[in-house]
Amino acid sequence: MRGADPRVVLGLHRSRHERQLLTGALDLGVTALDTSTNYLGFRSHQVLARTAGDLLPKFTVSTKVGYFPGPGGSEHSLDPVRLRAAVEQAARDLGQEPDLVFLHNPEHSLREAGPHGQRVLTGACAALDDAMSKGLCAAWGIASWDPSSLAGLIGPTAPRPATLMVRAGLLVGVRTLDAADALIRAWDLDPSEVWGMSPFGGSANKSVWAKIDPRVFLADSRQLSCLQVAFIAAYHLPRVDTVAVGTDEPAHLGELVGALVGKVEERAFQEYRSLLRDHSRDQPV
Repeated sequence: MRGADPRVVLGLHRSRHERQLLTGALDLGVTALDTSTNYLGFRSHQVLARTAGDLLPKFTVSTKVGYFPGPGGSEHSLDPVRLRAAVEQAARDLGQEPDLVFLHNPEHSLREAGPHGQRVLTGACAALDDAMSKGLCAAWGIASWDPSSLAGLIGPTAPRPATLMVRAGLLVGVRTLDAADALIRAWDLDPSEVWGMSPFGGSANKSVWAKIDPRVFLADSRQLSCLQVAFIAAYHLPRVDTVAVGTDEPAHLGELVGALVGKVEERAFQEYRSLLRDHSRDQPV
């Protein structure tokens, strides 16, 4: 078993939640596990406890609250009472208090909050902060797929999250990258407090990965695959110290952990973002 590597989190979105995946992750030194109340048809926590309850104490476990069973499959809510109840339920279903609970895609409900957005977001953050103070979780954070609306809603009384998780990687548009940076600045977060997610834009099998060669970002001559370099690029777009990545194959996870030896050219990412920004200005409105 390798030593623990805090730079990689095993994400369970779309995962089958098989025990061999968790044991394989531990063998690779991946000791952080990320799930959500709504994963696996709102059964993720129960399935984890049933199939790998003895393994969970070996992981730092993060989960997310914000989506609830509803008409058509799910509904989103930032109601503080529902969020607090969801954290309590997560602890019961997992058989242990989560190490980290994310407020899941708050922008989903904030679209409808209108001028009350700041108050709604502050109330939701306060609910998770209170859950932490009551011992229902060790820390809380925010996971946002589209953070563009959030930075302007952070009021002076909003509690500060311990962790922010945002999309990262070569397939993230400049608007989202800039919005993530704005949110990081607004909360004065260090890179060690920021996670990236979805480094392959949802799938490493997308056709785009056969059409580009991200190895132009490498600063050394290590023989890494295009997907390995795309993975380490996610640590720089935006700047994060940890990336959550989903897979059901321990071998694939091992390839990604092995990519972390690669060194990249920081200036290349600065130029890349500049090119993205220039391209976005040229697009018709």
